Amino acid sequence: MSSSVRPGGPDAKVVSFDTPSNSTPAKNGSPTKTASQNEKEAVESVTPKPTLAVAQEVTADFILHDKEALAPDPGTEKLFEIEENPFAFTPGQLSKLLNPKSLSAFYALGGIAGLEKGLRTNTTSGLSLDEAELDGAVTFQEATSVVSSHEGVNGKSNGVAQVGSNTAVLPSGSSDELYEDRKHVYADNRLPEKKSKSLLELAWIAYNDKVLILLTIAAVVSLSLGLYQTFGQKHEPGEAKVEWVEGVAIMAAIVIVVVVGTINDWQKERQFVKLNKKKEDRSVKVIRSGKSMEISVYDVLVGDIMHLEPGDMVPVDGILIEGHSIKCDESSATGESDLLKKQSGAEVFKIIEAGGDVRKLDCFILSGSKMAEGTGRFLVTAVGIHSTFGKTMMSLREETDATPLQQKLNILAEYIAKLGGAAALVLFVVLFIKFLAQLKGSPLSPSEKGQEFLQIFIVSVTVVVVAVPEGLPLAVTLALAFATTRMLKDNNLVRVLRACETMGNATTVCSDKTGTLTENKMTLVAATIGSSAQFGRRTMSGHDSGSVVHHDIQADEKADEKQTLPSVSAEDAVPAADFLSRLSAAVKTLLAQSIVMNSTAFEGEQDGRQTFIGSKTETALLEFSRTHLAIGPLQEERSNVNVVQVVPFDSAVKYMACVVKLGDGTFRAYAKGASEILLAKCTKIIQDPSNETLGESALAVQDIESLNQIISTYASRSLRTIALLYKDFPSWPPAEAVIPEDPTQAHFGQVFNDMTLLGIVGIQDPLRKGVKEAVLDCQNAGVIVRMVTGDNIQTAQAIAEECGIYTPSCGGVVMEGPVFRKLDQEDMDKMLPKLQVLARSSPEDKRILVKRLKELGETVAVTGDGTNDAPALKMADIGFSMGIAGTEVAKEASSIIIMDDSFASIVKALMWGRAVNDAVKKFLQFQITVNITAVVLTFVSAVASSSEQSVLSAVQLLWVNLIMDTFAALALATDPPTRNILNRKPEKKSAPLITLNMWKMIIGQAIFQIVVTFVLNFGGKKILGYETVKEDEQLRTLIFNTFVWMQIFNQYNNRRLDNKFNIFEGIQHNWFFVIINIIMIGGQVMIVFVGGKAFKVTPLNGPQWGISIVLGALSLPVAVLIRIIPDAWIAKLVPRLKWKKGLAPEIYDTEEANLKMLKRRGSRPEELSFIRSVRGGRVSSLKLKIEDKMQRKPAPSRPRLPNYPSPAPTSHSKPRPHDPLKLPSQEQQQ
Repeated sequence: MSSSVRPGGPDAKVVSFDTPSNSTPAKNGSPTKTASQNEKEAVESVTPKPTLAVAQEVTADFILHDKEALAPDPGTEKLFEIEENPFAFTPGQLSKLLNPKSLSAFYALGGIAGLEKGLRTNTTSGLSLDEAELDGAVTFQEATSVVSSHEGVNGKSNGVAQVGSNTAVLPSGSSDELYEDRKHVYADNRLPEKKSKSLLELAWIAYNDKVLILLTIAAVVSLSLGLYQTFGQKHEPGEAKVEWVEGVAIMAAIVIVVVVGTINDWQKERQFVKLNKKKEDRSVKVIRSGKSMEISVYDVLVGDIMHLEPGDMVPVDGILIEGHSIKCDESSATGESDLLKKQSGAEVFKIIEAGGDVRKLDCFILSGSKMAEGTGRFLVTAVGIHSTFGKTMMSLREETDATPLQQKLNILAEYIAKLGGAAALVLFVVLFIKFLAQLKGSPLSPSEKGQEFLQIFIVSVTVVVVAVPEGLPLAVTLALAFATTRMLKDNNLVRVLRACETMGNATTVCSDKTGTLTENKMTLVAATIGSSAQFGRRTMSGHDSGSVVHHDIQADEKADEKQTLPSVSAEDAVPAADFLSRLSAAVKTLLAQSIVMNSTAFEGEQDGRQTFIGSKTETALLEFSRTHLAIGPLQEERSNVNVVQVVPFDSAVKYMACVVKLGDGTFRAYAKGASEILLAKCTKIIQDPSNETLGESALAVQDIESLNQIISTYASRSLRTIALLYKDFPSWPPAEAVIPEDPTQAHFGQVFNDMTLLGIVGIQDPLRKGVKEAVLDCQNAGVIVRMVTGDNIQTAQAIAEECGIYTPSCGGVVMEGPVFRKLDQEDMDKMLPKLQVLARSSPEDKRILVKRLKELGETVAVTGDGTNDAPALKMADIGFSMGIAGTEVAKEASSIIIMDDSFASIVKALMWGRAVNDAVKKFLQFQITVNITAVVLTFVSAVASSSEQSVLSAVQLLWVNLIMDTFAALALATDPPTRNILNRKPEKKSAPLITLNMWKMIIGQAIFQIVVTFVLNFGGKKILGYETVKEDEQLRTLIFNTFVWMQIFNQYNNRRLDNKFNIFEGIQHNWFFVIINIIMIGGQVMIVFVGGKAFKVTPLNGPQWGISIVLGALSLPVAVLIRIIPDAWIAKLVPRLKWKKGLAPEIYDTEEANLKMLKRRGSRPEELSFIRSVRGGRVSSLKLKIEDKMQRKPAPSRPRLPNYPSPAPTSHSKPRPHDPLKLPSQEQQQ
């Protein structure tokens, strides 16, 4: 029977059961499993396990008799077998201490004394500075035979060699051999460096893209034929030999794409390394040879004795030896939001042996946690890859999948290759038939006939080359590079280049609460002083968060007349300074002293600035005092007061107190703690906070009711309520409460009554600035924001409602993690569309949520800052970690780091992501229009020509097809996002890359360009009245010039993807676009005037330039006409249903349609999709259709799922026992 205990109450335990079986001890005492055990584990590993069942409470007796405490977990057996181990324990056995926290393993290893002996260290003097190779070995039995652990803590060695003994003295100058055996068995505190990819490897990854491979094939074919044409064929005098240029130019485009992509990936990785470098190497304090010393965090070893001080980030795992009031913040490591109190290992061992209550025992120090309070020493038990922090870091080193855009571009590349190949084949067949028909009676010689055949082949291959979009990879790469550079200015460091593109189509954001939506800084936001003054931030009503509500004190009110506590109303709101100005100096001093003296927090430096260090509640009170009550430095304030007794906070009684001596020789006790408990200790209350003399009056029943109402109101607003009390004593200690052992101290509990209530304050982690607006932006953009937090359900619901995530009026659901994870798949799928808040959730719940959302076709973004968030961050399509509060593990798992920890930055990432997707689509719309037109022109003009010559020469096509594409990629990829980009819904992963609206523009513009070109080519002479040879040459140049001007003007049309007409929106912000257009126009003018025979052009006159530009400019009104045509009309023209679905994907706007989609996709394994399409696809489709028709008919009554629109239940509502989706009531939660 194996057990593990996690401090924090019975609900924190996880107990797994297996039948006891015979096991034999292996080397070093670790049990070796029998074949039956291994067989059983193999079966259990594939059997679903209940997630929540806790069948037996862990007791001291259970721990004492746990035979499986050190059994290896599947897959970790190697860690339990170490050759030539001079120590009693293996790394595997030590890892069982924290897998999770296991008191059974702690006891099985002999407690602190057993660990001290087994690790050959000393809990007082630490490791020896001279240790190198160790003599002999300590067996598991020798180490664990120590029955009392307190001796080692008192300085006795329990048989462990003292400093210098049993160690080899290290010769001078060979420091590399220090602790050789220890490093061999347990390693040091370095993680193996993640092998960073070289530039060549990054280049190879960038090159492995279907579009680039297609381009490479086209380049090789084009270059081969180009070289043949240049050097193997005759040229007319003065004709440029430039046929090879196109092949070289395509290769140049490939090189540019690969180089730009490689450098971008390399820079992003370097930026991330630079970001983490500042905190990686630091000094820590350890004891070696009896002396405290600072060493590098990398040099900490198992067996070291390390100091703990407030504010320390713990770099390794261990067991506490001794300490004073130690509390650890393990939120980043385990997700536990409360501070955890630690007891010494010896104390824990004694309680276990005595059979005491073990539920809240915790002597474990976790790597990645932070020291909040107290000082002490602990014994290091795991470092580097064996520590909990190291294991998490190592688990994150895996490759990521291709993004939706990559997948769509690969599919597009295949289609283009197939269509281009088909067009080339058809052209070749047509021209070949024409060639064969002309063979009979042809006067040409055999070599000339061969040349003619080769010309046919070259024209056919040209069609393929023209069809391939050379600029597409460049457009994608440039758009991503531009976006990531600009995103850094918006506080988004993109670690994975493709992440910003994926973010553009995010459909849901699962956000952490603390630190992302809130400031992660507890702040005093409401207070009731005495019986007549209140202020409070209205967190749930929509009023200003800084509003202050008070009760005006009338001068004519009698002192003895009872004043009821005022109600909070919006009309009474005044600034906080006005409220405080109504308090008398005496009350302000009393309030300041009560906060400053009765506190264990202190001033210190954190991240380069002065702040208060201590519990979040105390630092919030002190921040309020410093801001509003003008307190000086804490040390100075406290040095002026004589503190005679301190009563530390005890979670059992929920309060802390201190007693100070006043200037007149009397004594005053200050107490603070849980308001509902401390209110019962009060019999008096401050009468008039504006009066200089502290008047007190007895608490009446109506006062108590009003105060309880205020406490309830604060609690409903998710505020943590603290009561501040005081009481004056003529002497201290009071005679009736003197402690006999220490006559200067009193039993505080005996005199803790008849207190005077100074006030009740409400503390909350306030929302970050701009969060409400950011959430609203996301919702307007069709992105569902969900809060996933470990906090209790009341706090989560209040914060979610405040920032607009939780909308009960729209049927939003608030659910707890333990309830969520018990849902079956069908219920979960029906609930997910309305789930808005997941409270009391574990990292596993978050991972389950993300996984299921992804399976349902959602593009999921996740935010997180803690180590516990890493699995969900890695699983998500886009993981956002926090740059300031985030742990290194979270950053490593994420794809984008938010440098300012603000949720508003996610909206900026969303905007840039959409801008990247739009840039690619804009370029595609432009590129495919050019390609379709060029292919059709080449095809038709070559067939129509007697010499198989295209209307556009190879070099002219090079300018149109490559240079124009490259410039267009630059111009369209650099459009910055506008706010309007958030006014549309995200695209599903299944949505086509080229939408119906885009096809409408592509085909419309292609038809216009083809018509204009054909009219000029076949009827230009007649229309313009050209007759001479020169005019004939000018006509060919006119066709080329008009074609180019149509592309220049069409660029402007492609700045919009929707049906709106303003194609110049935001153009003043994109100087790239303007400058590139000027370059393109300049280049075209130069080609026409000085291109000469190289481009086969003749200079044009004024009217001809006018014709070219006017015909080109007609693209703009044509685009307006195309946009006027309703998309629905075009959709009706598409004949086949399958095509229609591809062009205009199904959109699930209604809940019924959503459930229908979930039913189709939800319960089928993705891996079987191919098999389903081959075998049984039609049967499945028919079955679904029949089911749909059957469901439309009225069916007999059957069990239904609950209605989700109901808001989260209050404490009075009780869910039905059979209802899996209802939230439990407060009684059930407890």
